[in-house]
This record gives sequence, C-alpha cells and structure tokens, in this order.
Amino acid sequence: MNPLIQEITSRQWIDGRGNFNVGDGVRVHVKIREGDKERIQIFSGIVIAKKHSGISKTFTVRRVIAGEGVERIFPVHSPNIACIEVERVSVPVRAKLYYIRQRVGKDAMKVKEKKH
Repeated sequence: MNPLIQEITSRQWIDGRGNFNVGDGVRVHVKIREGDKERIQIFSGIVIAKKHSGISKTFTVRRVIAGEGVERIFPVHSPNIACIEVERVSVPVRAKLYYIRQRVGKDAMKVKEKKH
C-alpha cells in the first residue's frame, strides 16, 4: 500500500470496533448534528451483513419499526459513531442474513442465540 494512503488511514482507524458478528443484536450510538447542536441517537437491531475490509469496512443493521423494516449501513471506523454495544451474541446460519427481509413479526428479529 502507498505510504501516504497508509498514513492517512491509520489516523482514521479506531481500535476495538468490529468486535461483533453477523446475527448479533447491537446498539449503535450515532452522533446527529442539528444546526450547531450535536446529540446521540441510538439505532438498535440485528447485524445482517458485514462488507469490505480495512478502513472501508461497513456493516448493515436491520430493525422493524411500526411494522416497517428499516436498514442502515454504517462505516465501522466512522467518527460519527460514538460506540457500538453488543446486546446479544448469536450463531448465524450464513454470512449474510438477507433472508430475514422476507420474515414477518417476531420471526423477523429471530436468530439462534448463543448459549453461554
């Protein structure tokens, strides 16, 4: 890798992020800027996909709000993410859980939970 690119990406790299897997229930604390004020909004749901690697790594979180499925894609190393909390650890069936999109009701958020 080009040393200049490596230097720039090393400054933006945030250690300790990405300690979750596909199928896990997470709470993502996102910084929202409204005018000159800044607040933190929590988006919780199931991680259905992780893509790319390095500084461009992203993950997709899905949740159901008022009967509608909502998905958001977050960059892992974004400065707009305050923290990522893992609520529950699951055993995924596949690498991408896109089949959850067709599920309705409680089945839409159901992935086999990991036994401790």
